[in-house]
Amino acid sequence: MNLTALEFAQPLWFWLMPVPLLWAWRTLKTTALGEDGSLVVRHPGLAGAAAHAPRASRGPTLLYALGLLSLLLALTQPRIPGAWIEPPPQGRDIALVIDTSLTMSIDDFTLEGKKVTRLAMLKAVLTPFVNARKADRIGLFVFGSEAAALTPPTRDHAHLVAQIARLQVGMAGDDTALGDALGLALKQVRHGPLRPVILLVSDGEPGNSGDLTAAEAVAIARDQGTAIHTLRIGGDLFAAGRVAPPTAHLQPDRAEIARLTGGQHWVITNSADAQTVINAIDRLERPRTPPASQRVVFDAYLIPLWLGVALLLLARFSPYTLRPRRRT
Repeated sequence: MNLTALEFAQPLWFWLMPVPLLWAWRTLKTTALGEDGSLVVRHPGLAGAAAHAPRASRGPTLLYALGLLSLLLALTQPRIPGAWIEPPPQGRDIALVIDTSLTMSIDDFTLEGKKVTRLAMLKAVLTPFVNARKADRIGLFVFGSEAAALTPPTRDHAHLVAQIARLQVGMAGDDTALGDALGLALKQVRHGPLRPVILLVSDGEPGNSGDLTAAEAVAIARDQGTAIHTLRIGGDLFAAGRVAPPTAHLQPDRAEIARLTGGQHWVITNSADAQTVINAIDRLERPRTPPASQRVVFDAYLIPLWLGVALLLLARFSPYTLRPRRRT
């Protein structure tokens, strides 16, 4: 405890400090003249009587004055500031927009030596990511032929992890309502001190069913200041002959969506890539810790408070107060 850092929260009470001192001085001066404040008649014939007259003590007066001074000191609220209190970090809203179309069932990933589907690998890397983002509100959205909000942005990460574990291929249909999914996420995220972020995870399959196009969703995101990070998971379906090449269309691809909204685009072809990308996003979208503005404070007013009470009680019940002292 650093006593040199002592400070007073209500220093204006110091202005009343002279009052008990003036009262004590006046009381002692009056007592010197006479017990009742009147002048004492001095006469040679009364010398013996004066010797046996009661004499008031100065002790109670001084104790009263010191007690009042201690109480006034307590009212100034002396305190000793300690260490700074680190404020909680400021998080952001994050929307996980997951493609659950049939192509997410392709088992072209290896996890712990076993072949797993794209969706299973994604669950394995998203769970620790969510658990580590304690300051953020995170929501879960899925899309296929339709888009659905499984969990609006929340800090109940245990519930969110449980929802991620329940994800199934084809739960929202077989097509790709990408625009609707982005529009639903954009409607749910909240803007705060930090920009909201959408993580769009898809296998790159073309198509855009639904009412809202991807281009319209990108325009809304740019207007709101929401960044969209796009993750294309798995190999090239066209080159592998798994999906027919798309016909000409004017919709932006995944990389273009990220570029237009201030996000980044990653391609994940194995489980190591997936973990690297998740770690990169975690570093890129860190929470912000505001500067400390409050400190731990030790309130020291109880010391002069109890001291003042003790002095006043001592003055009140002092033997000099209960009975006058006689000089022999």
